[in-house]
Amino acid sequence: MSPPSRFLLLLLSAALLSSLPPRCPALALAQNTVTHLPGFHGPLPFHMETGYVGVDDRDDVQLFYYFLPSEGDPAEDPLLLWLTGGPGCSAFSGLAFEIGPIAFLKVRYDGNLPTLVLNPYSWTKIANIIFLDSPVGTGFSSRNPEGYKVGDMSSSKQVETFIRKWLVDHPQFISNPFYLAGDSYAGKVVPIIAHLISAGIRVGHKPLVNLKGYLIGNAITGESVDTSSNIPFVHGMGIISDELYEMTMKYCGGQDYEYPTTTECAENLFVVDNFISEIKSNHILEPKCLDFVIPMGNRGIRCRKSLQLYTGGKLIMPPVPDVDCREYSYYLIYLWANNDLVRNALHVRKGTVNEWQRCNWDLDYTCEIESSVVYQFNLTSSGYRALVYSGDHDAGIPFLGTQAWIRSLNFPVVDDWHSWSVDGQVAGYTRSYSNNLTFATVKGAGHTAPEYKPKECLAMLQRWISHSPL
Repeated sequence: MSPPSRFLLLLLSAALLSSLPPRCPALALAQNTVTHLPGFHGPLPFHMETGYVGVDDRDDVQLFYYFLPSEGDPAEDPLLLWLTGGPGCSAFSGLAFEIGPIAFLKVRYDGNLPTLVLNPYSWTKIANIIFLDSPVGTGFSSRNPEGYKVGDMSSSKQVETFIRKWLVDHPQFISNPFYLAGDSYAGKVVPIIAHLISAGIRVGHKPLVNLKGYLIGNAITGESVDTSSNIPFVHGMGIISDELYEMTMKYCGGQDYEYPTTTECAENLFVVDNFISEIKSNHILEPKCLDFVIPMGNRGIRCRKSLQLYTGGKLIMPPVPDVDCREYSYYLIYLWANNDLVRNALHVRKGTVNEWQRCNWDLDYTCEIESSVVYQFNLTSSGYRALVYSGDHDAGIPFLGTQAWIRSLNFPVVDDWHSWSVDGQVAGYTRSYSNNLTFATVKGAGHTAPEYKPKECLAMLQRWISHSPL
């Protein structure tokens, strides 16, 4: 993997510019204030807005969002747009399990609506945040007529349209520093969206977005090293033996791990995968429970392409994990979000989504962008800031792979490897590069980091976004 060429970047930028609309389309936005949420005792102690924005020519595609202003200084604090991964995972998952001000109380379901509590480490302490259900077919986002077909580029263009329309309707935030953020598969599309916004800025599209950079966590880029790095990772963690590791490296050198070309490589990978299947790959130290995680092929992310387009029809209730498992909260959110009282409180349009899913794995989604690394090279070389962070116990998208594609950019190291701390304890390790790129691990975190280490991740964001050392 070599640094992208300037010629390729020029061609890419020209193609993107030619595809961008010349001006902000006519508004098709509906917004509502949410003062109470079923399951939360009393009125919400923070402001919440929900709404829809039409993002195609006929406004058939309606993206649903949750907006939470900063609890600090909304007029001055940064504006973040948050995408959850998948592709197909609702942004409410990020709001309730990672960086938002509420969380689910994990107790056994007794027939009553699950209980919501406050998260003291919400990123809304220091930032205005838009949580966006994207691509269409995710969460409460919908299309009329029904049926969804979308991909990396089309969904990224729709998000870029969403941002400009949303800012037109919220002009008080146009001057706020703007950052794109997301984790897992969103780590692939966030740089694409940032590139589209940057291209629009260069030609003067209105409103001018005050784009400052992006941050991605446990990020998929599309590079094979995203997942192939799990072999040295599980070896270093003592999950596979020295001999199996050495044989796999010997027989699989230069091959695509998802489609090995030799029997020897395939046989060794099969043994490695069996060992990995025995543990929870999202966090190797936690108990392995029911599979509520990213569906994978043998060695990589699988873009689901169903024979029929997903229409939001009623599906089967997900299996129930043990209450001691982290995944039990994913069961609670399913029950909560499919309750009519909740939908009314969130102002979800009736008849648009029959069943809310935390992650819709049945989207007809095309992963047509092979890698986002070229976009990241271009963005950081153009002066935009980037924070790339990894939970260091994630075996699905290991930090070793993230380090590898960062090294491929060939950026000089500005501040070499050292620890960063919270409350006098090491919270992870970090290294800074030229072109405003910072990499950080989050010690003890999995996939994805804020869900496992919320306090440390809030401190990381606060320092980075204020241009302070981690």
